[in-house]
Amino acid sequence: MNLTTLDPPIPLYTLEQDPILGSKLFSMSRFEGTVTHHSELLIPHRKDYYLLGFIRQGGGRHWVDMVPYEPKDQTFYFFAPQQITVKEEPLPTWGTAFAFTQEFLALQENTLLRTLPMIQNPENGHELALSEADVMFVEDLLDKIYSEYLTAGVWHQRMLSAYLQVLLTYLSRLYTEQFERKTFSAETQLLKKYQAEINKHFHQLHQVSDYASLLHVSAGYLSEVIKAQSSKSAITHIHDRLVLEARRLLFHSEQSLKEIAFGLGFSDASYFSRFFKRETQVTPAEYRAATRRMYQ
Repeated sequence: MNLTTLDPPIPLYTLEQDPILGSKLFSMSRFEGTVTHHSELLIPHRKDYYLLGFIRQGGGRHWVDMVPYEPKDQTFYFFAPQQITVKEEPLPTWGTAFAFTQEFLALQENTLLRTLPMIQNPENGHELALSEADVMFVEDLLDKIYSEYLTAGVWHQRMLSAYLQVLLTYLSRLYTEQFERKTFSAETQLLKKYQAEINKHFHQLHQVSDYASLLHVSAGYLSEVIKAQSSKSAITHIHDRLVLEARRLLFHSEQSLKEIAFGLGFSDASYFSRFFKRETQVTPAEYRAATRRMYQ
């Protein structure tokens, strides 16, 4: 497992100008035994865009937030912005991938996409198993999307958005079947909004009352709903997110403990160390040393 010492310590990649659309909002690629040679993918990195793809066959092992995945044939994979990913080696791949940015989701015709479980990803999933029927449906839609992607015209953008809505809605149904298996009540929606706000603000806001203000509810009501919906206290969700980010940085970067602590909104590095040990039973230094020994 390679470690990067770049500044910033973990590079953030943006969606490049698409040669077909002339846009930085959406891109699509097909792979027929293609080998990805981009060396930057072989070091830990983040993307500021969504990346989704159907792997028909091939692909090399990759890591998402310290979890290794062996690619499975006939499987759909999805990455969210800001996750730390790294490939172990470039291997031939057959399949189709597409990427889009937060700005793409903000377009009027795409606003409904933002509410779908596949996009919100409350369970922090990464792969969807597909049945034979699912594969036929997904491949047919991907063919339609790719054909529209290559077609210029007045209705191009709307057709592209319409096909994407059908595909991502279909995949969201699979997502809920495989990950959530819950009804979408008002309380469930509050949990999802709470998790989304934590993802946006965990570097600065560490108190439940801060998020209650953002969501326009009382701290007591928010705590009650979050506990009932997730079986975890509201403050635990905040702490879990801080620990996840701390683990990412301890494993993938060479930042000092003081730099990591300040970056996560702790005013004192020693307090951060006590917090991390309380949550994980090991100190940040012990965690960094142990995980690097394990994965080297």
